[in-house]
Formats: sequence, C-alpha cells, structure tokens
Amino acid sequence: MSSGIASLLDKAVAGERLNREEGLQLMESHDLVALGRAANEVTKRLHPEPYRTYNIDRNINYSNSCTAVCDFCAFYRTPKDPEVYVLKPEQLYEKIEETIALGGDQILLQGGLHPTLKLEWYEDLLRDLRKRYPTVNIHGFSPPEIYHFTKLNNLSLREVLERLQIAGLGSLPGGGGEILVDRVRKKITRGKVLTDGWLEVNRVWHELGGISSATMMFGHVETLAERIEHLDRLRSLQDETGGFSAFICWTLQPEHTDMEYVPPAGAFEYLKTQAVSRLYLDNFKNIQSSWVTQGEKTGQMALFFGANDMGSLMIEENVVSQAGTTHHLTVETIRHCISESGYIPRQRNVFYEYVDDPDSNGPAKGAGHAPLPVLN
Repeated sequence: MSSGIASLLDKAVAGERLNREEGLQLMESHDLVALGRAANEVTKRLHPEPYRTYNIDRNINYSNSCTAVCDFCAFYRTPKDPEVYVLKPEQLYEKIEETIALGGDQILLQGGLHPTLKLEWYEDLLRDLRKRYPTVNIHGFSPPEIYHFTKLNNLSLREVLERLQIAGLGSLPGGGGEILVDRVRKKITRGKVLTDGWLEVNRVWHELGGISSATMMFGHVETLAERIEHLDRLRSLQDETGGFSAFICWTLQPEHTDMEYVPPAGAFEYLKTQAVSRLYLDNFKNIQSSWVTQGEKTGQMALFFGANDMGSLMIEENVVSQAGTTHHLTVETIRHCISESGYIPRQRNVFYEYVDDPDSNGPAKGAGHAPLPVLN
C-alpha cells in the first residue's frame, strides 16, 4: 500500500471524516486493492449482518419527450420527433402487473422533461396507480423532472412535491445528478436544472418526510476534484436532512450519444470511484452496485469495493440500453452473485427493509406486501 494513503484509509475505516483534499488524494491513487479493502471494511462496519440485498423493480419510462438536450443521452426525443411517445394507462398496467408477478414491489417511473403535461396529469396518474396497486411503491420523477414541473406550472417546489406526495408518490430517484458541479452540467447539457436546484428538490422532499436516492454519472468531462465536489455536496445535504437512502454511481455509456468521442471508463475506474465514495460518504448507509452498466462480474466485484446492495433486477431498462449497454441478469443470477461472495441474499424494499423469508430460496410475492402509506 502507498504510504501516502495508508493513514487516510485508516482514518476512514475508523469512522473519521475525510475532507475534500483527502478525498481527492484517494481519488488520485491507483492502489485499487488498498482502496477496495478499506471500503469493504467500512461496509462491514456499517453492515455487520450476513446479508447483502437486492430489490425487484421495473424502470418504466412513461414518455421520451424532452425539452432538455443532454449530450450523453441516447433515449430522449424532441417533442416533434416521430418516435416520441407517452404510454397509455393500459400499457402501464400491463408493465406493473408483470412486475408484481415476478415478486416486485416497486416501479421506477421516469420520463423526459415533457413540454405540455401539467401537474394534474401526474397527480391523476399517481392516484390511479396507487388505487390499483396499493402494495407497489412509486419511486418516481427525478429532480430535473420535479424542477421542470415547477416551471411549467408556475408553482413552488414545495407545493409540487406536496401535491405529488398526497397523490401517491412514494420516493424520489436520484436521476439527473450526473456531476453536481455547474461547470460540468453546463458543458454536457442544456435546458436542465443546475446543481443547487437538484439539491433543493431533494432538500424540500426530505423536509416533507420523503426519502430519495443519490447518484453520480462519471467518466466524461469532469475532473477528479469535481467527483469529490459532487460527493461533498451530497454529504453536506445528508448532514442537513438525513433523507438519502442510498448512493449509486456509474460510468458514462457513450455509444450512440453525442459523447461517443469520450473513451469509456473501465472497471478499474468504476471500482476505484465506488470505493472512494464509500470512504467519503460516511453518512450514507447504503451503496448500490451498478451491474446494469458494468455487467455481472464487475457488479459482483462491487460488493468488495463498498457496495452492500446489488441494486435492482431492473425488469425493464430503456435509457442505458439505448446507449448500447445491455446487461441482463435474472433474480437467480443476482442471488448467486451475492451467495458466491459469501453472503446471504435478501430481497428488500426502497426503505432497505427485508421483504422476503430469510430461509426461502427466492423473491417475495408482491401480493403479500402491506399497502404503502400515502404521506400527508
């Protein structure tokens, strides 16, 4: 191990907070084994239980119409594009019922920044889905979407979130985080919320009693120092609200996008960045592997580099796959990845509560879950 980072790793393993300069020093290190070992020690301290988790959900993109322009996105279509769509209710019902049949208890509901759908449309959608599927959590609408709703409807952020929460929104996904540094955001996207706005959406949601996840997409135009700045902004908000349930990072998938010129970041960079994230985010209990972008083996390796969760079965995924990355795992494969790593696989919900029988050999049945509360 490099003597230059040994003391920093010892500090993080002991539960002491790293500052930005120390985080950058770790991010600049190439000692992957030492970083992974330390991240794994932190994970075992936070999660001494013999379990590692996964969940079953479906990523439903209700529309691909988007007024923003993101150089890294192969999924969106302009409102006048012939391929633009908005899913019909019957299509949503079919997708949700398939998810429940596979033991799922959540849908990840996201779209683009649609130019004309008003807030009432989303409220009606949430009420309908909550009435039809009371056991299914709606993990919906990324912070850029929420921010877009405020502009389109000329409403405050608090009113938008309160109305969506009352209608049935269960939790917020961390999409659209990319890198929480305005220099980077302005360089790779146009017409989309900047850093302070992304954080404010989460802040207000947490103040209303909601939880959300946090993400980072890296390996493009950001510097290593900007990766640490991103982590630092998340850590500061978590100090303030405690509302983030998990952190997930992944690498840019540049194929078929306007960023094809960017050399893809490989497994080394992914595992290193996740390990440093685990060491830096001392107030985040859960770190998810991103096998969806990294593949089965690197996703499994992530369990030794700071992750305590394999993420979702991801029955359906459209955004990453549009960029040419198509990794698909079964529940059995995810469970095998966990058990082969020396842990007992457990299915969990968005709150990281176990929803299965620890003595069973498979996922829970969605129909057996208790109805999720609608918060007022």
